[in-house]
Amino acid sequence: MRHFTLASLAATALTLGLLTATPVLAQATQPAAKSDSKMAPAAPAKAPATESKMAPAPKVELLDINTATADQLAELPGIGKAYSAKIVAGRPYKGKDDLVNKDIVPQKTYDGIKDKIIAKQKS
Repeated sequence: MRHFTLASLAATALTLGLLTATPVLAQATQPAAKSDSKMAPAAPAKAPATESKMAPAPKVELLDINTATADQLAELPGIGKAYSAKIVAGRPYKGKDDLVNKDIVPQKTYDGIKDKIIAKQKS
């Protein structure tokens, strides 16, 4: 009898699980559109603005820290005349992270400009 009880409980649990997991098959009905001659025609639906979502981001010109002038470097956020002079004096750089590795600029300042600079190498 104990075996029968466990089997019936398992069957009940399985049945309930299947009932709750079954998606609802009925669809909501929509009222039929009335064709009244007095009504103005419906405005056409606007096409989705996929162009703005799919437009590529404008390409940002990166500033080469190995060739930029001190004035160009000073225009970067957080870089003034003092840091730009240190950057020019520490050239050449193998990578833009050399600015932090060589203690030219602090990490916080570097984080603000790292997406705007590049360190190109001579070919």
